[in-house]
Amino acid sequence: MNTKWKSVVKAHLAIARLDHSIKNLFVLPGVIVPLSVCPSLFNSQLIFKLVLAFISITLVACSNYVINEVLDAPFDRLHPVKRNRPAACGLVHIGAAYAQWLLMFAAGMAISLQVSRPFALTALALWLMGCLYNFPPVRTKDVPYLDVLTESINNPLRMLLGWYAVTTVLVPPVSLLIAYWMIGCYFMALKRFSELHEIGDRATAASYRASFKYYTRENLLVSVMFYAATGMLFLGAFIIRYRMELILGFPLVTLTMAIYLKLAFKSGSAVQNPEKLYREPLLMISFVTTALVMCLLLVIRIPQLEGFFMPTLPQVQVLPILPQTYR
Repeated sequence: MNTKWKSVVKAHLAIARLDHSIKNLFVLPGVIVPLSVCPSLFNSQLIFKLVLAFISITLVACSNYVINEVLDAPFDRLHPVKRNRPAACGLVHIGAAYAQWLLMFAAGMAISLQVSRPFALTALALWLMGCLYNFPPVRTKDVPYLDVLTESINNPLRMLLGWYAVTTVLVPPVSLLIAYWMIGCYFMALKRFSELHEIGDRATAASYRASFKYYTRENLLVSVMFYAATGMLFLGAFIIRYRMELILGFPLVTLTMAIYLKLAFKSGSAVQNPEKLYREPLLMISFVTTALVMCLLLVIRIPQLEGFFMPTLPQVQVLPILPQTYR
């Protein structure tokens, strides 16, 4: 194989962004929560299904990354860092990239059908969201706020993929899914803020990403506050309803989010490239500690907490509304 073809193959491997597979960690809560409820679900067959599930998720996600690289190439050339991406540099064969996009999707879906039908439908939804995010005329990534909401919906979808790899009988709590979505929005909005903060000039930023025509650092931070508050509200609802012990890990969750917020103000922050967050030692220590504590709290019981949070106000009885009698 000559040097030219080697560079093309290398470029096509790069646009699949296999290094972004670290985002598959977002699948784990969907695996851990049902297993904490029904430990009997864990067996040798489940291990095999989880391996298939992670391969399927990786292929579908990589398919989305491929089309993202191809369609974003003209805009990436206007970005000080992303202009060095393979597609932006013209190293990618466009026809082959479209074939790569479809083949990775087809392979991922074929494997997903071996896991479960709900898993396959969720994998399809993950891929379709990638299409809505990238393809005109919809291209939600160019619409302010909708870009964050549609990109972050991948978080609860990943949780559902983990859940349906484990069980199709237990129903995932809606409160947990919404919390997961809003926390994802929090991270994504901070990524937008960090990008705008780094570029500085809004006109330059808008030439790279259309949504920056409307975004300012102020309204992005306001949205970050909204997503954080909503995420914590629904996480609290899940905790109070299903697993009171998790409330002890709540301060660690908020500490991790606070550290992430501070990183967004850092020049050249890894917040703009989440796959590189492992290079931030303080964040990683906080994240790993939080994950371990939350996992531990999922499997232990502390009955005293129930008594501590018992209602102290009198319960209001709601009387039925009787229809008026007309004479």
